[in-house]
Amino acid sequence: MHEVDDELRDIKREIVESRGLVIKTNNLTNALSADVKSIAKRQQSYERRLAWNSATAYVVFVLVVFAALKFAWDARVDSVKSETEQKTQENERLRKEARTALDERQDRERAQAKAAQYYELIRQGKKVEFVEAHEAMKKEPLTRAEQNMFADAVENAKNDLAAQLFEQGLDKARVQRWQEAATAFEESLKYKENSAIAPGVKLGLAQAYRRLGRARDALPLLTALAESAVDKELQDDALYELAKSQEELQAWNEAKASWRALIRRFPESHFTPEGKMMLAQLQLMH
Repeated sequence: MHEVDDELRDIKREIVESRGLVIKTNNLTNALSADVKSIAKRQQSYERRLAWNSATAYVVFVLVVFAALKFAWDARVDSVKSETEQKTQENERLRKEARTALDERQDRERAQAKAAQYYELIRQGKKVEFVEAHEAMKKEPLTRAEQNMFADAVENAKNDLAAQLFEQGLDKARVQRWQEAATAFEESLKYKENSAIAPGVKLGLAQAYRRLGRARDALPLLTALAESAVDKELQDDALYELAKSQEELQAWNEAKASWRALIRRFPESHFTPEGKMMLAQLQLMH
């Protein structure tokens, strides 16, 4: 009996242990199932995140590529636009240079034609017209050599005209046609005021002025000639005419000073005897 009871107890104990083991196994199975489901959920979440990340990365890549293309396209457009503007400016510059060259050539051809006509005047002996046209010719686009040649020709023409008018003035003065003489002397000085014959021209003009009753106009010319050290041969003439002019203007003290200067500076002059006499008269009367 005791052996049967022991076996029954052993069987009960084994059954209880088996049941406990089944329960533990079931619990482990449930826990494992829960872990598997959790892992599966995490895997699905990871896969979804991976899919979104891939899509995002693709979108970002596409945007970057498009942005790069846009920048490259804009840079190319700017380059083409800049090159186009540069070419346009270059073409405009070339057109302007071409127009300028054409205008210069036309101006040069016109100037050459005028220069030929201008030179013809001097060949024909038309010195007056040649001199008068010189100011206009200086504005033409002539070469330096042409300008110098014409300038020399004008100077020679002025010298010739001044000399001719001086001779005409002297001729008119000899026959006492004082107005015509004064006009000739004035024209001579207009052509050449600083020539070698200018002192003689100024003296002749002052003499003509005095004979025409224009002693006041003669004074500046005679004073300059009397004080000049350039042409001493004319100084006694200038002092004589100056003293006479001052007498006509009743500038008695100035006239006496001029007579004294004539006597002191030119004792051998043929005007000196008359100067001494006139000085003595002025000293007695004034």
